[in-house]
Amino acid sequence: MFSMAEKLTRRLFPFLSWFPLSTMILRGDLVAGITGGLVLVPKAMAYAQLSGLPLQFGLYTAFVPAILGALWGSSRQLATGPVAIISLMTAAAITPLALPGSEEYIGLALLLTLLVGLIQLLLGVVKLGTVVNFVSHPVILGFMNAAAIIIGLSQLDLLLGLPKGRSDFFLQDIWEMLGYLRQTHLPTLAMSALGLLLLLTAKRIPFLAKPGVLVVVLLTTLLSALLGYEHNSAAQIEEIASPRAKGLIRRYQETAQELEQLAVTTTRLAAELRQAEMAGDSRSAADLRYRLELRRVDSTTLSEENGRRLRTVYQLFLVHGRAEAGAPLRLYQLDRVPPAVVQEGRPWRIKKIEGETIKLVGGGEVVGKIPAGLPSFRLPTLGVDAVRQLLTAALVIALVAFMESISMAKAMAGKARQHIDPNQELIGQGVANIGGSLFQAYPACGSFTGSAINLQAGARTGLAMVTNGLFVALTLLFLTPTIYHLPKAVLAVIILLAVAGLITPRAFQHIWKASRSDGVVALTTFVVTLLAAPHLDQGILAGTTLAIGLSLYRSMAPRVAIFGGTDDGTLHHLREFPQNGAAIRVVAIRFDGSLYFANVAHFEEAVLAALAGHRQARYLLVLGGGINNLDSSGEEMLHNLVVQLHESGVEMFFAGLKRQVVDVLQATGLLGFIGAEKIFASEAQALRAISQRLEGEEDAGHPLLPDDGKERRQN
Repeated sequence: MFSMAEKLTRRLFPFLSWFPLSTMILRGDLVAGITGGLVLVPKAMAYAQLSGLPLQFGLYTAFVPAILGALWGSSRQLATGPVAIISLMTAAAITPLALPGSEEYIGLALLLTLLVGLIQLLLGVVKLGTVVNFVSHPVILGFMNAAAIIIGLSQLDLLLGLPKGRSDFFLQDIWEMLGYLRQTHLPTLAMSALGLLLLLTAKRIPFLAKPGVLVVVLLTTLLSALLGYEHNSAAQIEEIASPRAKGLIRRYQETAQELEQLAVTTTRLAAELRQAEMAGDSRSAADLRYRLELRRVDSTTLSEENGRRLRTVYQLFLVHGRAEAGAPLRLYQLDRVPPAVVQEGRPWRIKKIEGETIKLVGGGEVVGKIPAGLPSFRLPTLGVDAVRQLLTAALVIALVAFMESISMAKAMAGKARQHIDPNQELIGQGVANIGGSLFQAYPACGSFTGSAINLQAGARTGLAMVTNGLFVALTLLFLTPTIYHLPKAVLAVIILLAVAGLITPRAFQHIWKASRSDGVVALTTFVVTLLAAPHLDQGILAGTTLAIGLSLYRSMAPRVAIFGGTDDGTLHHLREFPQNGAAIRVVAIRFDGSLYFANVAHFEEAVLAALAGHRQARYLLVLGGGINNLDSSGEEMLHNLVVQLHESGVEMFFAGLKRQVVDVLQATGLLGFIGAEKIFASEAQALRAISQRLEGEEDAGHPLLPDDGKERRQN
């Protein structure tokens, strides 16, 4: 009884298996945790930048989920936190629904985290960790390569200091942005180049290899503060003197307000519709559905219009100027400044529009003020419409995140000689995301970089990740003011280098050589993911659907090999020795697949075609070593085939059938119908028996089928 209770306790609280801790293990875990935390802090902010959330949310995701994932997972080295792929998928899922960085966007991100955690926890509790096998390696390979390219391209605006719009066609946004390369902000480009040079140099210096990211962050932050890299300002819409620019910004602002009103109305109508459906008032429900659909159509149309308008706004350059001496400063469109206006100061780009205020940026972008303090407790807002819109993305993110996590966990377990329980790891990741959603974290999963650092630094238990999370907490409490001047361009470079290793063209070549169909799946996933961006889940769904479809197709038409037996008692592959066709007296067929309802016709057609091509054959030998399973459809087909061949003067023999197939034949009576003397353990035994028949019954007729078999079928 005690052992059962202890087993249950370890199942509920797996971290108890860490104890007792020796002094050496404790010291190693603390060192590994601090080392990982030093690297994780700048990367966490970089990944938050990728997710479309304020940068502090990256630190929040590196705090609570890291600790919970370590406590309830089965791996003792896996580092749970923000990663590039999941950050990008988070942005892709929420961007069509809300403006990045807005309060609505944050609320949807927390809801998405909760849904991801619940899906992972449910799969782990019901022991469905193997469900990730439906997302095959070629799908993941194609997706990872496409996502890495998308991530790299998504950082170009920060690397070059160019404005970039957001639409439902990511590649179009990139193409439009590249049209403004002449407007590249040179200080931003210089900072990007410096950051890249420093990071690459640090990697080549042994003692800087691990803390190199932190060192580069500190150096560029200090340089940014000393040089005055950041230049921000604000103005009112009324201060804009150029009619075109002012009208465009005013229309955007008015449409944004209209969209807010539509959102409120849509929410109210959706609530009324649910009440009407619960009350059974079909007439009111139909009217509400019609009104709700109209509001949604209006909202979609206005959102698309305002999206195009915002992209144009981002491409404006404004400059301060005076129409005459003593006149107040006004903002003019840079390429349309009247000749009489005297320009003053630097050109400005529009960063954000908040009501009547426009935020202007004239220098390089920096991290800015990050709220100090730990994340507060916040329940995600559960809305039926929001859950419905995010559910598909949550399922895809949950599976992709778990696949990343379990792959790294297994790789490290092999080196550390530890056992990994996939279902417990699912539970750990689920608990991490559920807990994280309550403390303002976006979806997290196992981090390759953090996990590798844990392993290299000598981490022996999950205490290393607990220490890592606590280090992030200290950063949130005391160190956020020191990173105010950190250039966002440097964070973009960090992301760029982090995902560079995910682009693996040689892996495509390897898969193509191993299996053309897998190569097609990987390539299809890659192309669809690129073209569908920012809707990355479509790439995963397309690749998975194609992989499952091809697998079903292969099982419907397995490989069939046809052999011919001659008087010397040997089998020859008829494709390789077609000249022996005239002497064929025994046809042998090898079927490389289970016999079930989807492929019985394929088997039957192959048998009949082989015999039709060799009319002198009197015996058919089925080499059953590749038949792993036989269902009722397969059993029925075999019976009919035995009858049909007997009527045409051909006897059917079997060799090498597996135990489970013989059990089905015996249970259904088909074994007796065929005759036990025609079923052999090996190919050699079957051929000897057939040769003896050929020698002893050269001109004799064929024996009749057993009577008991006929009676079984008639009854």
